[in-house]
Amino acid sequence: MSATGHRPWTVGLDGIVVAVRLTPKGGRDALEGIEEMADGRPVVRARVRAAASDGAANAALIRLVARSLAVAPRDVSLVAGATARLKRLKIAGHGAAEWVARAFSAPPAL
Repeated sequence: MSATGHRPWTVGLDGIVVAVRLTPKGGRDALEGIEEMADGRPVVRARVRAAASDGAANAALIRLVARSLAVAPRDVSLVAGATARLKRLKIAGHGAAEWVARAFSAPPAL
């Protein structure tokens, strides 16, 4: 977790929104833990093999997050950052907060 103790997600009534920093063409598909940006904002670090063209990297990110959290890909949607490295994903469902907390509770093995 970041040094400030903040989490890169916010909980809403119908799910959560997660801040993600995506590296396309990263050589592998992986969620690499939580990092703090230079401005202090916490984000989940992710990388995918797909290139950032025609939405391929975004689709790969959605599949990766869904698989990691054991939710259906239809429950994960991109709400901001379609063409940016920093993205916001919404994970729908009443159990979304528990899924995310479980997935990111352990420190990354870097």
